Amino acid sequence: MSDRPLVAVVGSTKEYADRPDLTVPLLYIEAIERAGGRPAVLHPVSLEPGGGAGWLEPFDALVLIGGGDIDPSFYGQAPEAHVYGVDKVRDAFEIELARAAVDGDVPLLAICRGVQVVNVAFGGTLDQHITGRPDLEGHGVPGGGEPAVHPVNIDPDSELGRAMGVGVAVSSCHHHQAVAELGRDLRPVAWTEDGVIEALELPGSHMLAVQWHPEDTAASDVAQQRLFDAVVRASVAASR
Repeated sequence: MSDRPLVAVVGSTKEYADRPDLTVPLLYIEAIERAGGRPAVLHPVSLEPGGGAGWLEPFDALVLIGGGDIDPSFYGQAPEAHVYGVDKVRDAFEIELARAAVDGDVPLLAICRGVQVVNVAFGGTLDQHITGRPDLEGHGVPGGGEPAVHPVNIDPDSELGRAMGVGVAVSSCHHHQAVAELGRDLRPVAWTEDGVIEALELPGSHMLAVQWHPEDTAASDVAQQRLFDAVVRASVAASR
């Protein structure tokens, strides 16, 4: 039996050659493996409220990755014109797993869509489309388009700042949505110069939630790799 922590990664269901396909970009998998974890991909399924704990029981940590938009009905809104890639089964599955991870003290790394899932899971809302606003800088094209690479300012008195070891992180972004109203007890700990929230924390939990894509540059940027290192390290500490 391996002593490398088992890390759950929720996959995305997409159509491939006219058949559904479960996908996780290898950059996430490779970053988890460099950190010393064993990634295991989960297929989103329908869950009853509170059903996430049973799914997480075999795992030492959870990673929520990027993907399509969350159905706005989960935060009490109707969809605007630019909402894309909605998968309500995945939305509900990840929301339940995020809550279960926090409740069960399971280390959680939430990336891009993941930070939005976390915010919605705790009662927050999202700005459904920030692209093209004159008061905001470009935040990249979602769905695998060209990223925006820009500095993110990190609160030095945060778990994120301590994990990454930097006050400013050069980060790769692909998002057209952003955190709006904060979920219960969540606090913002990183921002771009235009004021867009780029990371959330929940005091007392083992959660790191970032709006950018650390996996894009983790192989060459040690500060970004440290996010994956931190979640694996926390899972080891929690199991002792």
